[in-house]
Amino acid sequence: MKAFVAGATGETGRRIVLELVHRQIPIRALVRDLESARAILPPEVELAVGDVLKPETLSDAIADCTVVLSATGARPGFDPTAPYRVDFEGTKNLVNAAKAKGIEQFVMVSSLCTSQFFHPLNLFFLILVWKKQGEEYLQASGIPYTIVRPGGLKNDDNADGVIMSGADTLFEGSIPRTKVAQTCVEALFLPESRNKIVEIVAKPEVLSQPYEQLFASVR
Repeated sequence: MKAFVAGATGETGRRIVLELVHRQIPIRALVRDLESARAILPPEVELAVGDVLKPETLSDAIADCTVVLSATGARPGFDPTAPYRVDFEGTKNLVNAAKAKGIEQFVMVSSLCTSQFFHPLNLFFLILVWKKQGEEYLQASGIPYTIVRPGGLKNDDNADGVIMSGADTLFEGSIPRTKVAQTCVEALFLPESRNKIVEIVAKPEVLSQPYEQLFASVR
């Protein structure tokens, strides 16, 4: 297995990279700026310069990788086109490149509530709408996929147990980014994760369960 990580220098993406390093999985990270990426990511991570918005850069970047993990996402700002371009067009470009390379599994970090049009986050230029469109494009691609929809993201880890549920069943809650990263990487090893949308939050009153059991519980 060799993992290709898009969005590797973001808050969630860099935690995915660290989890992959911990599992001793070779990694190639897609980055736009080599120098800033070198300052953020572990030295053993191979870097490839490219951009999900520039599809011509993706084929060579993916090269010999066998799985893709995508933690890309539009950042809050004043560009009304950003969610459409990053969360839909960028995902579409990455899915197309992955399909052309025969990628074995595509793990995508999305968001809770993508199916809710009247959600406050859609005030940010319909970001959930475009994330949902990206999800659907991946689902229709024929690539084995796992779509991870986390609740509100926390930078600090904690000992809370993970709750995992099927699509459109969780509507509130939060989760540390570290646990999102662990979920994404565990999905690569578990057949129970394939071709599923999983929604995840974490709560202190919940006992930790093996990821195999969590994924298997989602139909």
